Amino acid sequence: METIENDKQNLRSSSLKKAVQSFGSFLSGMVMPNIGAFIAWGLITALFIKTGWIPNDNLSKLVNPMVDYMLPMLIAYQGGKLVYDIRGGVVGVIATMGMIVGTSIPMFLGAMIMGPLGGYLIKKFDKLVEGKIPTGFEMLVNNFSAGILGGILAVIAYLVVGPVVAGASSGLGSIALAITKKGLLPLIALVVEPAKILFLNNAVNHGVFTPLGIQQVQSLGKSIFFLLEADPGPGLGILLAYCLYGKGSAKSSAPGAVIIQFLGGIHEIYFPYVLMKPLLLLAVITGGICADLTFVLLHAGLVAAASPGSIIALMAMCPKGAELPVLAGVAIGAVASFLVASVILKRDKANKETTDDFQEAQSKMKEMKKESKNQVVNAANDQNSEAKEISNINLIVFACDAGMGSSAMGESILKKELKNANIQGIKVEHYSVDSIPKTADVVFVQESLSERARKCVPEANIITVKNFLDRSKYVEFMEKIKNN
Repeated sequence: METIENDKQNLRSSSLKKAVQSFGSFLSGMVMPNIGAFIAWGLITALFIKTGWIPNDNLSKLVNPMVDYMLPMLIAYQGGKLVYDIRGGVVGVIATMGMIVGTSIPMFLGAMIMGPLGGYLIKKFDKLVEGKIPTGFEMLVNNFSAGILGGILAVIAYLVVGPVVAGASSGLGSIALAITKKGLLPLIALVVEPAKILFLNNAVNHGVFTPLGIQQVQSLGKSIFFLLEADPGPGLGILLAYCLYGKGSAKSSAPGAVIIQFLGGIHEIYFPYVLMKPLLLLAVITGGICADLTFVLLHAGLVAAASPGSIIALMAMCPKGAELPVLAGVAIGAVASFLVASVILKRDKANKETTDDFQEAQSKMKEMKKESKNQVVNAANDQNSEAKEISNINLIVFACDAGMGSSAMGESILKKELKNANIQGIKVEHYSVDSIPKTADVVFVQESLSERARKCVPEANIITVKNFLDRSKYVEFMEKIKNN
């Protein structure tokens, strides 16, 4: 009986974790494809507002329309599209427009609600009338159903949902500002840093901090919320400690990871190093608290989201004259994280541990992102998939959760391998795992995402990897291509 209860508890815990991660992926999936638009708005704001680098009253007129209309509508379209493709995106935008017009604050939270809701409702309507539309009336019904439903949702959003969301957003903003003024904001690192290690970094940053940050920019001209998750300092400290005091492949790979994490902004690269020594959570939390405290004391802030979290992106989003507070926070966070991590790693070395746990840590990343019951099934499927003959390849896809960071690294590596082997005619591209094109012949995907990839392209050859920087899979794949 005790075993059964434990199994039930583990299943509930696993299901809850999976639900939280899926929700987080969905939130980030609405924002991540539109990061270019956020950066464009941030650059225009940093350059042309009255306190900007080159103030211009005429060009600064772009700032408010972009944040009030363009950005929420892009989020709404992406949210609706995730639910029900282009048709869902269109209805989501119509519904969100009611909230935009009916409120006086940027409706990012509203867009994240009404965009997917519009897509969901039009999807349900289409299923309801499927097979019941008279021949020749399909286009008429499709167009008018989207227009009528979208119009109804826009009115409801204008009259009801908009004011409620506006009140909630203002309340959250007021709470956040009160916490900031009382100096308690650094304690948020107790939540943010572990959440990043659990792959909720994009959801936390773009689902929570970005909407709050943009509201704060409207009143203060900059926001500390854009720094809380994007700060590369704590991760840099971990990797530098491994460069000096690590062992085996973890130590040898750490210098390259420093470049990718600090300059490239791909924070996921340091997660396995923390998972390998769970005590290192203390290091990143300490680094995060010290960095955030520095940001608060020096009144640091950015004008827009820095994504990816590269030091280059942070500097690009700095308002005029605010570079030193940001750099100071990043540096102090890195030093604090490094010092704590060094103590932990040196203590392990003193115990004369000789086992290289790096590969095991990478495996933990997989275990944290899927249910234990699926592991055996997925492993068998992976073996069958990888056993398929590699032939007639036109398109190779690298897929990760957001489709922007680690998958792009894998794409770059394989392109170089193909070029060095003088193999032409094969396209290599990167996508989010839920947007893999149906024409893909081969898909490289992280082990934890293989099930979602297989649902998206069941006929493709799915090749799973633990780390997109691990060249061993690419070497095996290249040998198969050459042999065929």
